[in-house]
Amino acid sequence: MKYLALVGLVLAHISFANVAIADEISSNQPEIPTSEIDFVRAVHGLDKARIIEQFGEPAKADDVKIKGSDQIVASIWQYHFINTSADGAYYETTELDFIDDKVVSVVFMNNDGSEDTDSDQKHEMPTAKPDL
Repeated sequence: MKYLALVGLVLAHISFANVAIADEISSNQPEIPTSEIDFVRAVHGLDKARIIEQFGEPAKADDVKIKGSDQIVASIWQYHFINTSADGAYYETTELDFIDDKVVSVVFMNNDGSEDTDSDQKHEMPTAKPDL
């Protein structure tokens, strides 16, 4: 009986050690700051999974596709009240623009973002470059 109790105690210790290691690994990714300058520096190049990990699903998401195709080439995500300006006031909307699943642009807006895009609007890229 003592043997079984000892084996149980050792197994429990190993399980707790594994949980602690897993928690340490997941906590190695620092929290994304919310102040505007630090936020831009921190999110540039992050993938969608990392953004969702901290902020959840976006309030609004639009995909940009190549005209005549279902191929997504970019995405536009909007979040509300996640970033602060230098004076500490919250921006109503933060827009993250993705190309190839990575953040390439950040826009802070003092409106809900609805005047810039229509939620039912489908964005498409032209099939050829326009002549400049």
